[in-house]
Amino acid sequence: MPRPSSPILSPDRIADAAIELVDAGKPFGVNALARQLGVTPSSLYNHVDGRDAIVELMRGRLAERAAIVVPDGLAWDAVVEYVVREQRAMFSAHPLVLPLLVGKPVTDATVLGYYEALAEALLDAGFPEGDVLVIVAILDAFALGSGLDLSAPPQVWRARQGTALARLVENGEPGDVRADRAFDLGVELLLGSLRARLAGRDDFGH
Repeated sequence: MPRPSSPILSPDRIADAAIELVDAGKPFGVNALARQLGVTPSSLYNHVDGRDAIVELMRGRLAERAAIVVPDGLAWDAVVEYVVREQRAMFSAHPLVLPLLVGKPVTDATVLGYYEALAEALLDAGFPEGDVLVIVAILDAFALGSGLDLSAPPQVWRARQGTALARLVENGEPGDVRADRAFDLGVELLLGSLRARLAGRDDFGH
């Protein structure tokens, strides 16, 4: 059987090549991705509708690689912690991909699956329906920011000598150690606030 004249394309292969391209800091677009794959742009358009569709393939592929599937039977707060920890790990591995993802609506079934599990857990726990989407957005922003924090330079702040911030930076923990502690404390604070909210001790300012 003769070999195909161009590489065989699949959604996974397209997504993997796109992620590799963006991770390398190279310009991202249909033409650049076609060159990365060794095909013509027209061949690529036979499999995807355009740039936005490629971005969504990337989102789904990252979630598939990370295997983010909320286990059955978890309490609502365990679901929250699971999702933000898994998201943070996924985002931190691909910080250059994040600006592409946040600019597009989420349609991938795998990604929607863990958001749905999160929303259901919060609703089942008794959080008001009008608050659940806001809580999901807060958790999403926290996971995104915490993921990006792991790609920050070892010393984020270069404060003037003699200031309180300079003293804290000098005596503080560097790089990933600080980022991990900040994330763990952030999870603790978020869960504490949500538990208080659920118990009626905090109404988000209403």
